[in-house]
Amino acid sequence: MKTRYLVPDDYMADPAVHIFNDKLYIYPSHDRDSGIPENDNGDHFDMKDYHVFSIAEEVENGAVIDHGVVLQTEDIIWAGRQLWDCDVAFKDGKYYMYFPLKDKTDIFRIGVAIADRPEGPFIPQSDPIRGSYSIDPAVLDDGDGNFYMYFGGLWGGQLQRYRDNKALESAVFPADNEPAIPSRVVKLSPDMLQFAEEPRPLIILDKDGKPLTAGDNEKRFFEASWMHKYNGKYYFSYSTGDTHLLCYATGDNPYGPFTYQGVILTPVIGWTTHHAIVEFKGKWYLFHHDCVPSGGVTWLRSLKVIELEYAADGTIKTIEGTAK
Repeated sequence: MKTRYLVPDDYMADPAVHIFNDKLYIYPSHDRDSGIPENDNGDHFDMKDYHVFSIAEEVENGAVIDHGVVLQTEDIIWAGRQLWDCDVAFKDGKYYMYFPLKDKTDIFRIGVAIADRPEGPFIPQSDPIRGSYSIDPAVLDDGDGNFYMYFGGLWGGQLQRYRDNKALESAVFPADNEPAIPSRVVKLSPDMLQFAEEPRPLIILDKDGKPLTAGDNEKRFFEASWMHKYNGKYYFSYSTGDTHLLCYATGDNPYGPFTYQGVILTPVIGWTTHHAIVEFKGKWYLFHHDCVPSGGVTWLRSLKVIELEYAADGTIKTIEGTAK
């Protein structure tokens, strides 16, 4: 299929996508221009609410239904600013939205909001998850009653301010020849409201079994965790950030280690690349965004989808982005 823009009359980005009740539901962030010049902390993003979208028929041309605003910063008593990308999981009749948001001290935490329906509205808990930090939560339902969250992002995502789940006095970046800062993985508690354990580093190895280094910036993790399973394998996909690639690594269990495999998507127009991978009606799709409709303005991104294909050996065929 050709790339399809899904919400042409608004700027949506960072999609999380799931199948609930035989429909495809999209949970994106909502881009607004804050009027502040672009910087590495993301202050140019004035993102303060979430919409939910659904598709009941074919992804290629099915109607995209906007269910409206389902959560906003005004609803969250601990809110500061910057309601970035989210994800949603279903358990025991309830839908749980996990969202990153800066608290009143300008530190990112991860909150939880609950709904009775996949289209919301979502009611936030009064406090963020204890021990949570950074951004980009993505939740895997492993099919055995266990749910795992993958999270973290560098630069504006503040991951460089933590080591062993403890805040540092100042940000620390490794040297180019040292292991890269990893994303995090953590099992969720049975009630879906807290971490069941200390978050662990998610290590990505090269083909020689060595951890990717910080200087290998076309392969190492930067942000935008996503996890899916295909033919019994775990596929961890992510953005390399400043080199604008979507890459992936595979492993045999939710914690890894994972071995780097290749590029899913080459650079698009616009700074960030963030995505979701899902199967719907017998086809696999890559949901992501670019800035083509806004004329390349990096903080006004548009939601899009394209079919994703696997080779016979389970590798993902690389998709060419829009950047030239």
